Amino acid sequence: MARGFQVTFDCSDPDRMARFWAEALHYRLEEPPDGFATWAAYWADRGLDEEIPDGYDAIVDPEGVGPSIWFQKVPEAKVVKNRLHLDVRLTEGRSVPVEIRRERIDAEADRLTGLGATLVSVVPDGGMADYYAVTMRDPEGNEFCLS
Repeated sequence: MARGFQVTFDCSDPDRMARFWAEALHYRLEEPPDGFATWAAYWADRGLDEEIPDGYDAIVDPEGVGPSIWFQKVPEAKVVKNRLHLDVRLTEGRSVPVEIRRERIDAEADRLTGLGATLVSVVPDGGMADYYAVTMRDPEGNEFCLS
């Protein structure tokens, strides 16, 4: 039987990353547990001694299908290429003409650039006439692809 899993990003600003990826993936910010107005209040109630910034650090699929994603605050900055990255699928694959896929991918790349992502490269064919993808970086430099 398949197991559920959570994806975790190490980052310096969990709230910013949660908000970016919620928009990018059409997820929603994970609300604090019942009885707590904020996540900081929840963690303080659990006895976490360190200072907890107010904000969000996790997102969830509103349909409950995709994995949850947690943004873990770490002190060090990202310095090398990711060993794992997300491929965000925007189309139904090669059943959709490449011209339509290109329009959708380019429009989403523009939208995500407006949210703080950076365009890295465009792969117009990769040796395959019907392939198109875009590589980007999120606001903290993590690579991801749109296809």
